[in-house]
Amino acid sequence: MTVKTYTTIIGSGSYIPPVKIVNQDFLNRKFYDPATRQPFHRSNHEIIEKFREITNIEERRWALPEQVTSDLGYEAARDAIESSGIDPETLDFILVGHNFGDMTESNRTAMVPYLASRVKQKLGLKNPHMFGHDVIAGCPSWTQALIVADMYLKSGLYKRGLVVGSDINSRVADPHDRDNMIFADGAGAVIVEAVESETPVGILAHAIQTDATDAEYLTMGKSLNPDFGKDDLFIRMQGHKVYVYALSHVPKVVKRSLQLAGLELTDVKKVLIHQANEKMDDAILERTFKLYKIKDIPEGIMPMTINSLGNSSSATVPTLYDLIAKGKMEGHRFNSGDVILLTSVGAGMMINSIVYKMP
Repeated sequence: MTVKTYTTIIGSGSYIPPVKIVNQDFLNRKFYDPATRQPFHRSNHEIIEKFREITNIEERRWALPEQVTSDLGYEAARDAIESSGIDPETLDFILVGHNFGDMTESNRTAMVPYLASRVKQKLGLKNPHMFGHDVIAGCPSWTQALIVADMYLKSGLYKRGLVVGSDINSRVADPHDRDNMIFADGAGAVIVEAVESETPVGILAHAIQTDATDAEYLTMGKSLNPDFGKDDLFIRMQGHKVYVYALSHVPKVVKRSLQLAGLELTDVKKVLIHQANEKMDDAILERTFKLYKIKDIPEGIMPMTINSLGNSSSATVPTLYDLIAKGKMEGHRFNSGDVILLTSVGAGMMINSIVYKMP
């Protein structure tokens, strides 16, 4: 057989912030209807209960007031380096997937210097040949960064890299928008390494899709409360449009990635999907199995963290991977030879899907 270069994950890490925010913490919020920009007539109890029914989010984690995005990324990176056992000075590159740079408590963002350089600095790494850059692609930022890392390693020029996903969404979400309850903070990271193998292993294939003719799925705008944060911009999500788009397109991208890997859906042991809305993720999984004319979905194939961690954007998938890899999710584990899918959808709109075979 022909020897090829494959990208494998040799260590993972995550950082789950300490501040726990439960749904009841939003009972005193003044929510505004995005259609009328007037306060809702329904009670917050009704709004919160409906939100829980749709998303299955009961609590989420927020960063400490003094933390910024690169702080979270540093913690996840440090965890990944420790679990891999490598000398971090041997890294060839650092990639950081995120959305808003170092988001401060005052709702201001710092994009310069870029977060990969900040993470390198906080890790205390000195090797000047270890380059870094950021990947900004909405919620799929970490999975997209992993695809970029795969291309770097398969070029033959580099052997080892760090891929981080970190976001602080709680500070960019409008506190007067009920969608504010979706967003959470966190970070996840992996160490990737190139290996030569006759047998396919690690990243087998990927598929990417960007639809930009209609870019109004996720935008930045003023608060729904006209008297709040007049000079600030907040994230604004068209939830129903995102739902319809994801159901229509994500299953097809997943199928294309499997076709490129020469595999079938029945070969997949776990689907690690971006956690934004549990009902949406369930519907995406069901549509994917329908593409293959399979009625029975294996129990436990799609682990979920959204109930307790919310939507931490680019951090959701690497955090989920790390929790399973370290045996921290009851009923879920990775075994050698398992094929898993890493897939995400978000602002752009962008979809990506990675087919990965556990070493």
